[in-house]
Amino acid sequence: MDFQLKTLTVAQAAAEKSDVLIVLVGSAPLATKDPLSVLAASARKAGDLPDKAGKLLTLYRPDDVVAARVVLAAIGDGKPGSVRSGVAAAVNAAKAHAPKRVVLVFAQPADGAAVACAVTAAADASYVYTTTKSKAEPRSIRQLTVGVNDATAVTGAFNDARATVLGIELAKEWGNRPANHATPTLLGEAAKDLAKLPKIKCEVLGPKEVEKLGMGSFMAVAQGSAEPLRFIVLRYQGGPKDQAPVVLVGKGITFDTGGVSLKPAAEMDEMKFDMCGAASVLGTFRALGDIQPAINVVGLIPSCENMNDGRSVKPGDVVTSMSGQTIEVLNTDAEGRLILCDALTYAKRFDPAAVIDIATLTGACVVALGGVRSGLFSSDEALAAALETAGEASQDRCWRLPLDDDYAEGLKSNFADVANIAGRAGGAITAAKFLQRFAGDFAWAHLDIAGTAWKSGAAKGSTGRPVGLLVSYLTSRAAANAQAKAPARKARSAK
Repeated sequence: MDFQLKTLTVAQAAAEKSDVLIVLVGSAPLATKDPLSVLAASARKAGDLPDKAGKLLTLYRPDDVVAARVVLAAIGDGKPGSVRSGVAAAVNAAKAHAPKRVVLVFAQPADGAAVACAVTAAADASYVYTTTKSKAEPRSIRQLTVGVNDATAVTGAFNDARATVLGIELAKEWGNRPANHATPTLLGEAAKDLAKLPKIKCEVLGPKEVEKLGMGSFMAVAQGSAEPLRFIVLRYQGGPKDQAPVVLVGKGITFDTGGVSLKPAAEMDEMKFDMCGAASVLGTFRALGDIQPAINVVGLIPSCENMNDGRSVKPGDVVTSMSGQTIEVLNTDAEGRLILCDALTYAKRFDPAAVIDIATLTGACVVALGGVRSGLFSSDEALAAALETAGEASQDRCWRLPLDDDYAEGLKSNFADVANIAGRAGGAITAAKFLQRFAGDFAWAHLDIAGTAWKSGAAKGSTGRPVGLLVSYLTSRAAANAQAKAPARKARSAK
């Protein structure tokens, strides 16, 4: 979908050629007296357009409007969350008429955060998966023009949001693909394609290279599958060479049967989504290639299937991780942490400023937080605060959970340095405590996206989360780095 940004009043938008005109109406008084604004004010006064975000009033061929259909959409207080609700409802309503060109205009002043949320919400509401359908009908909307009272003031936020949409949709694409269309090998090829973008390089390691690195934990998970594992290393070089990178580690289990600890058959098809952490890393790099912030980022994706055959790792087996720590595999369905721990050890070689792993790790996190917020765990207060702020800014929210040492008691083993699971209680936390053992040398955070990476039921599909959160965090960090350097440059010039 092609996004455009224009300086438009509601009166000017009425003259724009489009199939559907969406007018976002906040709770503040409408100052202008053009026909559409007067109509919106009257509808609100009459109670036909409540102030609650997401409420709609659809009009057919109103006077003095070029568009055949107008959707008045309430956005309440005009904050990003309210804008998201209003835009999502309006675009979903507009889709019924298969519009090709849509104009979306704010009736009141809008800041960059509101504009960014409008862009991402419109893209999300109109997204359609087509790759493995023989007679697919792609999204009808080809162009969406966003109208604001001052386009210049929000251009940066708009451009970042447009790039973020490309990343989110790449993550959705790979998350939604069936496992036979998203093998570790194909995931590696997708990563190589990203190297065509500016400042991005890619290296894909196979079984021999991974064995040479000593990633025994990762290899143990992969050994039951006919599909060869892949270890993907992406590099985005936007900052100085001596700048320590942020490392993103994405869980890339392209299908998870549970291994010998076999999952129930019901909804096992959704285990194709177990690589959504990896997909989010790919999506984030897609966005970085467009935004090009002044920051260095490394992406690490350990990718394999968790399958059953005569070579599969068994409950009770002890494997040796890249760090040298031995792990008793009490449950083969707790395999995500087994591939992530070796990737976290590999991350040390980059002397990282911060490491963030992203994984569909535990059902326990779904029980705790549902599908609204991702679980956040961190050993670093500043990193945790920055990720929470980025989540709020992008409306891709997370919630911090504890990492008390007492939670690690259940991971003790009589036969290895650590077990890969503890009891049922606090399962998301004990999984994070396992990973923390391999992340003691750097600022580290873990995002458990088991509840937020995809939706089930009639809306089944990847959400593309947490690409929005990650992009917001990285661009904010790049901006903070630039501001920190500015006083130093001024001081030098004063001398």
